[in-house]
Order: sequence, then C-alpha cells, then structure tokens
Amino acid sequence: MIKIRCLLVVCLMFCCKFLLAQNVPAWGGGADQQDLSFGFSFSYVSSDFKIVKKPDWRKPFFDATNNQYITDSLNGISSKGTPGFAIGFLTRYTLTEHFEVRITPSLVFADRNLTYTYANPDQNQVKQLQTTSVDIPLSFKLKSDRLGDFRAYILGGVKYTKAIGTKKNDANLDPMDKLVKNAGGFSSYEAGLGCDIYFEFFKLSPQIKVSNSFGNILVPENHPFSSPISKLSLHTVMFSLFFE
Repeated sequence: MIKIRCLLVVCLMFCCKFLLAQNVPAWGGGADQQDLSFGFSFSYVSSDFKIVKKPDWRKPFFDATNNQYITDSLNGISSKGTPGFAIGFLTRYTLTEHFEVRITPSLVFADRNLTYTYANPDQNQVKQLQTTSVDIPLSFKLKSDRLGDFRAYILGGVKYTKAIGTKKNDANLDPMDKLVKNAGGFSSYEAGLGCDIYFEFFKLSPQIKVSNSFGNILVPENHPFSSPISKLSLHTVMFSLFFE
C-alpha cells in the first residue's frame, strides 16, 4: 500500500511540474473530442482474502479415512497481500461533459495465499492460490472541470472476474497437500479516483482503485485447510496507468 501511495505522489508531482510549464492546453490526442474512444492500461495489483472462520475453527482435523487426527489445533488463519500485474484495454463512452461510462477488460496475473499456524509450529503451512483471471469492469466516471492540462475524477462500478487456466486435480492427494479452491467466477464492487493529464498526442490517467467481492468465493471441501473457513471474500487494490 505504501508503494502505491509513493507511485501516485511521484506521478502527481511530475504531472504538476509539466502542467505549470504549459501555456496552451494540450490536445490530448483528441480523446475528449469524440464520444467513443479506446485505450489500454498497465496495472500493479495487490490482493488478499478477508476470512470469516467457523465457530469451531481451532479444533484439530479428524481424517475419517485413516480414523485419526492429522493436525494439531489451529492458532490462526491469515492472508497477506501479494503483488501481481495486469494489462487491459479501455472502451470509453461520454454521456455528458462530466460523466462517462467505461468498460476496461483486463488480464490479471496475481497470486493469493492463506497462512495457517498451528499449536505445533512444524505443521504451519502457506497455501498459495495461483490465479490468472479476466476482469471485466463496468464503471461510471465523474470528472471535474478541466484546469489547463489536468482534471480529477472519481469512479465506481461493478466487475465480473473469471478464472482461466487448467484446474489442478487434487483428488488423490494426501489431506495435508490439498488445495483451497475459489469459485471460478464471481462479482465485485469497486471504487477509485484518479486524474486525466493531457499531452499533445495522448491522455494519461493514473488511477487507484479498490474492489471487494460479493458473497462467498470459497469452494467448501472437507480437508484441513477448507473446513475451518466459513467465508472468503477477495480484497484488491489496483494502481493503473491508462493511455488514450
């Protein structure tokens, strides 16, 4: 999160210095002269899980197949934000001078993890969920008046996320090697802010956005790493640079 803030501050400082050096407002490649325009984006992504545990989540896991307890009692389940990146495209349609609708599909490469700590530290594990997904956000952007080569904006909307790639089959694995699985597709709400900076031949838009998934994205299974969890939701922070 600190890295994202630093990147945003550096971008804004650079942009302000550039704007003060301009006497004539830049054209921005004509992006705002058309109702419909297109672009592309590069993004830094940080994702982590929000975890709701079951009331008896601490109890050791009993393996009915071997008729024995195979874990000690749990001390904690946590999720730390992990970095990733995304590349995407932009389709923008102007509704009014200060209001537009945007569709920004992206290909996202971001891992997520769950850390399990036990009373017996030798059993501690980190379960990593390697995920490649396609995000399809629908956003509404509210823009300020243009001041020279700069304008600020806020946006909000919803997105649909679909996991892609080959699914791993862990049916024959030992219970302690089982994977935690997420729903293949789910929806999220999101909100963000940013600014439009106009150059001679293009428009650059640094943006920071936060999203949270709706409902429960956990696929419930009977093994030591899924059974203690009642609900998982995905929290994502994305810092993007849009070029139009």
